[in-house]
Amino acid sequence: LSIAAHPPKPQRGLPHPDPPPPRVGASAVAPSAPVVETMIHRLGDAYRSVVSSLAPTSTESRFVEAGTLTPEEFVQAGDQLTFKFGTWKWECGESSRRVGYLPADKQFLITRNVPCKDRVRALDYVLEHKTTMVDEWMLPETTDGGRASQGELRDVDDLTGDGAHGSGAADQGGPIIVAQDDFLDGPGNDLPDFSDLDAQLAEEDPAARAAAAGGGGIASGSGGYVVADAPDEHVSRTRTYDLSITYDKYYQTPRLWLFGYDEQGKPLKPELVYEDVLSEYVEKTVTVDPHPLTGTPTVSIHPCKHSLVMKKVVQDWIENGITPRHDLAIFVFLKFISGIVPTINYDFTMDIEF
Repeated sequence: LSIAAHPPKPQRGLPHPDPPPPRVGASAVAPSAPVVETMIHRLGDAYRSVVSSLAPTSTESRFVEAGTLTPEEFVQAGDQLTFKFGTWKWECGESSRRVGYLPADKQFLITRNVPCKDRVRALDYVLEHKTTMVDEWMLPETTDGGRASQGELRDVDDLTGDGAHGSGAADQGGPIIVAQDDFLDGPGNDLPDFSDLDAQLAEEDPAARAAAAGGGGIASGSGGYVVADAPDEHVSRTRTYDLSITYDKYYQTPRLWLFGYDEQGKPLKPELVYEDVLSEYVEKTVTVDPHPLTGTPTVSIHPCKHSLVMKKVVQDWIENGITPRHDLAIFVFLKFISGIVPTINYDFTMDIEF
């Protein structure tokens, strides 16, 4: 007997059976974009960690060709930074986390208690309405009443207004920043003489007069009192950051880490640290990772594009007849990082031609 493999035809007059209803909870929900990006980032970090542990340490300089640094060049650039700015220090990190290709006492750089007075969201509006994107670079608008053609950047002097004939106030189409003359060196701006200020205050202080008369800090007789130093209520508290720079062996570049504190000195959560990062970079090049020398979860600016930016700077140096110097690499690095965290006022400025 042969049995047909075809399914039986439904009987005439009877409806086709409906598909079974979906089970409760069985429908798959697509993960959100930030979750997917985080998963990709974690997998990428795991891959790079394995590759870095197996790859030999680079000893051949490729600073000019690729914008990268060897560990030795990183140490030399760090020494230059600590020499120029005493706020930056070398740290050794935890002994179990140190790497052998860097000196034990120079595992990473750090500067502490860096002020951050303003939130970057205040700048987001300015950047959205006063800048344009050209080849992935943010450039100021060139609309200045017809004085600059399209694609032409205004001169630095133009950003201060019209000089002595201008009012110094920025209108809607005017400069983003209005510069003022130096009030110390300008004519007609003589400051009052404060040389005898301490003596004048001492004469007006009853406690000081009592001490001078031999009564100590408390006035003798009835009605005596103590003059105490009260906290200054007008001193504004601000956020602060500890910034550290490590060497990324996989990308062969510096990497910046941000650990923030609120106005009361308590550690900031990552989502609060993101308030001080330009929104264009949040969760794209700025992520939370364990610090390689402390293990503490810390906000980090991912170094995947650092060498490309450094290479472009080196090429510009060569085109302008300037000899590239790898010991200035961290100054350049901090220069373009400041465009990502513009309200964190760390020390890095020096005379470097870009």
